[in-house]
Amino acid sequence: MDKFQEMRAFVAVADAGSFVRAADALGVSKTAVSRLVGELEARLGTRLLQRTTRKLSLTPEGEVFQERCRQLLEGVAEAEAELSLQTGEVSGQLRLNVPVTFGLLHLAPLWPAFMARHPKLVLDITLSDRLVDLVDEGYDLAVRIARLQASSLVSRQLSSTRLILCASPDYLQRHGMPAHPSALAQHAVMSYSLLSMGDQWTFDGPGGPVSVKVAPRMRTNSGDTCCAAALQHQGIVLQPSFLVAAHLASGALVEILPQFRSIELGIYAVFPTRKHLAPKVRALVDFLVEAFRTPAWPA
Repeated sequence: MDKFQEMRAFVAVADAGSFVRAADALGVSKTAVSRLVGELEARLGTRLLQRTTRKLSLTPEGEVFQERCRQLLEGVAEAEAELSLQTGEVSGQLRLNVPVTFGLLHLAPLWPAFMARHPKLVLDITLSDRLVDLVDEGYDLAVRIARLQASSLVSRQLSSTRLILCASPDYLQRHGMPAHPSALAQHAVMSYSLLSMGDQWTFDGPGGPVSVKVAPRMRTNSGDTCCAAALQHQGIVLQPSFLVAAHLASGALVEILPQFRSIELGIYAVFPTRKHLAPKVRALVDFLVEAFRTPAWPA
């Protein structure tokens, strides 16, 4: 009998705490799992599992052997996955969480090419600006736009974006171009409610840091909604370059006080800390790094 089949059955039983649940996980009969574990114990000459009518537990020898089996099985899986990655045959489901606006503008156009490159992968993509828990919610990877804090997650920077102060020419003609960030306190402002600095907008100007408390005419958790209001001449917005670059290029919006730069944010692929990065995640990270090597918005 294949020793690896015996080890897979044993680890499945130890993890599930039940021969029935292990059989369901492996897609085989309970009889087959019992036979594999029994033959493993007979071959080793030791009992690995304590069985009673109400409880199943590992013996001390079983605890040691389970860890060694797990390492060996993970090594085999990793070797197979590495070979699959080299041949372009990564497979399985890839669960992703991405920001709404960035996901629509800059990620959605990339997914067809990634799927064409890896036809055996199934993408499950959630668009949300909520900070999800990758481990608890079962995501393989998330794209985050932030100043990352230290965490248990691994990250790889894809690009960066800076917040740009802008408004429509019509609004500025009617209300005047602010001469200094302090003047923003007297202007109609459309505020992104998830912005880390809230209503206390900060800038780095020729004379050093400047901070002004704005009084928003509208607050929203959608950068697109802020931009829509600005495009309809309702006020000033502070939005990321990846969102407003096209509007600035067309002249629909005008940058205000370019000599006063607001914060810059990194755009990262983040994934749970693991000893070995799953090949499907590595394939996506490498793909995104290449895709954003030359971003479509100004730095």
